Amino acid sequence: MALRRTARTDQLLFLTVALVVLLGALLAGVAVGARSVAPAEVWRALFDYAGTDDHVVVRDLRLPRTVFGVCVGAALGVSGALIQTVSRNPLAEPALLGLTAGAGFAINVGVLAGLAGTQLGQLGLAVVGCAVASVIVYAVGRTSPLRLLLAGVALTAVLMGISLGLRLTFPDVFDRYRFWSVGALAGSERIPLTVPVVVVALSLAGALLMSRPLSTLALGEDVARGLGAHVGRTRAVVLLLVTVLAGTATAVAGPVAFVGLIVPHLARRIAADSVPWLLVHSLVVGAVLLVVADVGARLLLPTGEVPVAVVTAFLGGPVLIWAVRTFEAAS
Repeated sequence: MALRRTARTDQLLFLTVALVVLLGALLAGVAVGARSVAPAEVWRALFDYAGTDDHVVVRDLRLPRTVFGVCVGAALGVSGALIQTVSRNPLAEPALLGLTAGAGFAINVGVLAGLAGTQLGQLGLAVVGCAVASVIVYAVGRTSPLRLLLAGVALTAVLMGISLGLRLTFPDVFDRYRFWSVGALAGSERIPLTVPVVVVALSLAGALLMSRPLSTLALGEDVARGLGAHVGRTRAVVLLLVTVLAGTATAVAGPVAFVGLIVPHLARRIAADSVPWLLVHSLVVGAVLLVVADVGARLLLPTGEVPVAVVTAFLGGPVLIWAVRTFEAAS
């Protein structure tokens, strides 16, 4: 009992610290950039808007971008934790299910068909592409976690090859796709906030509600069935949540690599074997990571911005090497 209280206290302490760091990251997200804004001016821009240049930068540009950063980071972090738990593979991340490739393929086809003329249309195409890719992968590999991941890798290779052929054949497709494919939050302020934020919020709530069935599934399929769990239904719901979370995030920001890999490993260090705490910590840590990475992307070059996907890839490379070495040692 004392050990349980100590573990819960540690979890709450970590969550409190992470939330404080997130608040600091949010302030930096709206205040820091090529044009720095004082905190007092940020406060006035939010609650006493006067239409000055600083207020326009804060409220109309950086605030929506920071909100999207929180949503994208939380969505990728939780989707990574879900897929690693359901597949029992610490090297898994949403991209391995072919979601990013599915979104990219849908964007290519949509541009060719004239359906990606608006940001909202592009968002819808990306989500549909992720959903179709997820259904195909689950239909092929639902019998085992390993087969699921192999199906995702195979589908990714096929869709990337077809997408490349379309871009080489039709220059207009290449011109539209290259802006989306860099993986950045710049320009996200032009996307309507309501739909992606509501979708991500509902999906995150659904993921938290699935934490108990997922805890049972994490013990192994045979044990879960012995305890009366509905293994197939749990896995299908979790994969649906992964699809929606990763699909919406990819639609908004483009392919941002490694967040789904980095965040669960960081969160698992404190969450230990608790799936509910793993999801909660992944939500907060994912939001912190992407907002901080976006702020860093603004400051790395004096002449312009670096896509946030470049920053997350730079951070994710060492984490991937560490994860592979740890996984091999455990095997």
